[in-house]
Amino acid sequence: MSLTDTAVRNAKPSEKPVKMYDERGLFIIITPAGGKWWRFRYSFGDKEKLLSLGVYPDVSLKEAREKRDEARKLIAQGADPGAERKADKAAVAALTENCFEAVCRKWLADRKDTVEPSQHVKTLARMENDVFPWLGAKAMNEISSPDVLSVLRRIDERGARYTAHRVRSEISRAFRYAIANGKAERDPCPDLKGAIPAPKAEHFAAITTPKEVAGLLRAIDAFQGTFVVKSALLLAPLLFVRPGELRKAEWSGFDLDKAEWRYLVTKTKTEHLVPLAPQAVAILRDLHALTGARRYVFPGRDPQKAMSEAAINAALRRMGYDTKTEITGHGFRAMARTILHEELHIRPEVIEHQLAHAVPDALGTAYNRTKFLKERQTMMHQWADYLGKLKAGAAVVAITRAA
Repeated sequence: MSLTDTAVRNAKPSEKPVKMYDERGLFIIITPAGGKWWRFRYSFGDKEKLLSLGVYPDVSLKEAREKRDEARKLIAQGADPGAERKADKAAVAALTENCFEAVCRKWLADRKDTVEPSQHVKTLARMENDVFPWLGAKAMNEISSPDVLSVLRRIDERGARYTAHRVRSEISRAFRYAIANGKAERDPCPDLKGAIPAPKAEHFAAITTPKEVAGLLRAIDAFQGTFVVKSALLLAPLLFVRPGELRKAEWSGFDLDKAEWRYLVTKTKTEHLVPLAPQAVAILRDLHALTGARRYVFPGRDPQKAMSEAAINAALRRMGYDTKTEITGHGFRAMARTILHEELHIRPEVIEHQLAHAVPDALGTAYNRTKFLKERQTMMHQWADYLGKLKAGAAVVAITRAA
């Protein structure tokens, strides 16, 4: 006899599973826990098989019969409905694994240990806020250049042109990762070159005149903050390294007897050597008494972590400087680059090597940590002496190119 909806609805569980049969292989199992599961029994290739059709009441008797009839049509056409369903599930799974969001998150996870934690967090936030809502569910091979451009224009139109270019680069890197892993065939981003106008260059605020530098150095001397932060402020103009590299400096990289500091450049992951002037060595020896037993030269509130990335700029603001228009932690680099060349007449290539910038030479060598080393050692000593004279208010005579 055929089942009725009333009979299915009123069926009660017992100690063992109970089967209630409908027509043409359809039946329902009532479990001891009260669940009601639709099943379709059929034969294919001389084998008896079962196909799950869902759970009652989510799937009604009428819907279960429709699913049974669809399965019977497949059997009549020589197809196994169970195999068809597995193939469909596999296709859906493959599509899900190959969607932009899944691939992008895998790319971000794989490179997480090779980038700064803050960079990972910021890139993920850009993707979650500006990209995933529109491209996340699309399969990699279905995303076109116009799809990406639509995302970039949405960012650009809110006045974040630099972010639009940054996102374009990050989308492109996600595609290159997908191509390398067989999940995409091409990167649509190169087609968009020039589609979003280039952002206006944004320079870090910096003080670059000797008179203003003298005032800044005296303000640092008078700074009333923690000894660790003041030491970092004193060293920032002497070393002019990137702020992140200074605050994350580790004692293991310093040889104060040789007056050298070695570390990996964050941007290029290449080893860099900073010759230390006697003034810098003196500051570091003084600080070593406090933090020398720890990993970081400038530990933060948590001794196991480096000083906060906001500490230097916060200190500059406490000293009365506007970090947007006057000076930032990064501005010490521009200060040194400008004055070393214009006032001390140091050759640009020597300065650029000390800044750990790529400067290709005739042989194509982009950067060599020991190149111009003697000249850089002399330059760092002269720079420290020059700053000392500026701070003291002495007249400073430009040093000749022979230096």
